[in-house]
Amino acid sequence: MTCTNYGVSLIVSVLVSAFVGTAVAFGCFSAAAMLARRREYLYLGGLLSSGMSILLLLQFASYFFGGSTALFKIEMYFGLLLFVGYIVVDTQEMIERAHFGDKDYVKHALLLFTDFVAVFVRILIIMLKSSMEKDEKRKKKRSD
Repeated sequence: MTCTNYGVSLIVSVLVSAFVGTAVAFGCFSAAAMLARRREYLYLGGLLSSGMSILLLLQFASYFFGGSTALFKIEMYFGLLLFVGYIVVDTQEMIERAHFGDKDYVKHALLLFTDFVAVFVRILIIMLKSSMEKDEKRKKKRSD
């Protein structure tokens, strides 16, 4: 992509959209975890860990057998789903630990920040790929 005004404005708009989307998703899923019954979603941790193992196996499979676009999209969307789940689990875990006296707010904030960054990166990659595909289609349409 060239550094034209259109390209820069496209990248900036995708960055802002990805950040806002991540913030909204983070807020909604954290609120859901805070408003849920106590320890309701903590049991999802094992399922999410299994999902991370599957994601790791997908990475190895793409490394050894060659990556495809479909496999990359599966990894991105599945990883997004996993880390949104981790937002819920980590929020409830943080509340439970605070209830039992663990008031280390720096550790809790870093845990949630890690989840935020993981979701942001995946949303950003998905949105950039989508905008690049749309841009290529528009260029192809113009050249015809």
